[in-house]
Amino acid sequence: MAAQEPSPPSSLEGNKPGFPKKILANNLEEKHLCNSCQKILRRPLQAQCGHRFCSFCFHKIVSSGPQNCSACIKEDLFEEPTSILKQGGAFPDNAARREVEALAAVCPNEGCTWTGTIKEFEASHEGSCDFMIILCPSCKELMRANEQERHNERECPERTLNCKYCKEPFLLKNIKAHDEICPKYPMICEGCAKKKIPREKYVDHIKFCSKFKAPCRFHVVGCDTSVEKEKIHDHERQCSYEHLNLLLTVGAALELQLQSEKAKVAELSRRCQELELKVSTFENIVCVLNREMERSCATMEAYNRQHRLDQDKIEILNNKVRQLERTVSLRDLSIVEMEGKMREMSAATYDGIFVWKISDFTKKRQDAVAGRAPAMFSPAFYTSKYGYKMCLRIYLNGDGTGRGTHLSLFFVVMRGHCDALLKWPFNQKVTLMLLDQNNKEHIIDAFRPDISSSSFQRPVSDMNIASGCPLFCSLSKLDSKNSYIRDDTIFIKAIVDLTGL
Repeated sequence: MAAQEPSPPSSLEGNKPGFPKKILANNLEEKHLCNSCQKILRRPLQAQCGHRFCSFCFHKIVSSGPQNCSACIKEDLFEEPTSILKQGGAFPDNAARREVEALAAVCPNEGCTWTGTIKEFEASHEGSCDFMIILCPSCKELMRANEQERHNERECPERTLNCKYCKEPFLLKNIKAHDEICPKYPMICEGCAKKKIPREKYVDHIKFCSKFKAPCRFHVVGCDTSVEKEKIHDHERQCSYEHLNLLLTVGAALELQLQSEKAKVAELSRRCQELELKVSTFENIVCVLNREMERSCATMEAYNRQHRLDQDKIEILNNKVRQLERTVSLRDLSIVEMEGKMREMSAATYDGIFVWKISDFTKKRQDAVAGRAPAMFSPAFYTSKYGYKMCLRIYLNGDGTGRGTHLSLFFVVMRGHCDALLKWPFNQKVTLMLLDQNNKEHIIDAFRPDISSSSFQRPVSDMNIASGCPLFCSLSKLDSKNSYIRDDTIFIKAIVDLTGL
């Protein structure tokens, strides 16, 4: 059995995106394209959703975490979790890979006549084509691969050369600068015309060259003549008169300059004395200011101490004010609670008979219909001063079976102060009445408590569950006869039979 042909290293590493479309010799098919880079698949991977990606493209997509498949979204096929791309969520599609690698290919580089399959292109031609365009790392110029050697040797402006004199390397663009400092660069003596003197030996040569022209020793005072070294003494003897005149001229100028400098020095001395006097005055002023500053600092420190004391006092007073405000609030709450208890006590009765006046009936009924306040509780009343504590509960729009059709009225047993002295369960007959304000046709309902019901056991909370008449009075009857409602007010009466108490 033949050994399997190894894959090229670049493909195994999966470090390249897809092949360019123009390498195909035949028509391009959509199934051969990567769904990310839109190039021909290289080392294809198939995701769980069925879409194919280059190995490089897939790992680039999921490198920052799970991502939604853009191809699924584009085709409106997105479905979790299969359309979520994640590490390990794709497998090598060897069938697609063999199909792509068998496609006929041409080299995309202009001028190259290579033909073969995509597999051959990847294995032996992709990175070694003489016609591929590369970048010069030095000058950044683009060129074909087969022109690189000539470019590096003859054309690159950033290429390195070796000096033919000192053999040191330098950049082509720096050739003039190097020639000016090269220690082996050949120079010509201006005196004896000797050639090819290395720059490093030129200075020593002109020291001993008798033909080299040097400036006259009196050039510092104005003599512009350059003379050969062997004739320098003849020049000085011949031009001694001129040299003396130059010296006299320079001496006279120096004398004038010296007098001018003396005058300047005298003026500077006078100014220095004036400045010293001013400095002394300023020093006295600064001393006075320093003393004032020290006094101001001491005063400021005293003010700061007093300010801190005042701040502490203010904080103490603020704490007292807050404490007083809390006390006042607590007292206000106590007063409100006491006023409520006083109202409750003033409305309470102690003979088992209670009349409940409900004013603003229209508004309260509208609130009940809207659900804002479906129920109302009456003040408490008692069978005696130390007897049972009770109240009434009314639903102006009905409750339970009577909701929306009847006025519902219930009796509630409440927790009292003397419950421990009373007989339980509560077993007194209760009569409920809607009073006809013409005293003709009262609506009356009565019941005797079911002693097995929790509504009539000794209360363990503020009040027991209400019990009574959900169909106490038809709303249509209430509306049709205005003697029950007068001045927007109704009256409810409760009578507890005191027999046996």
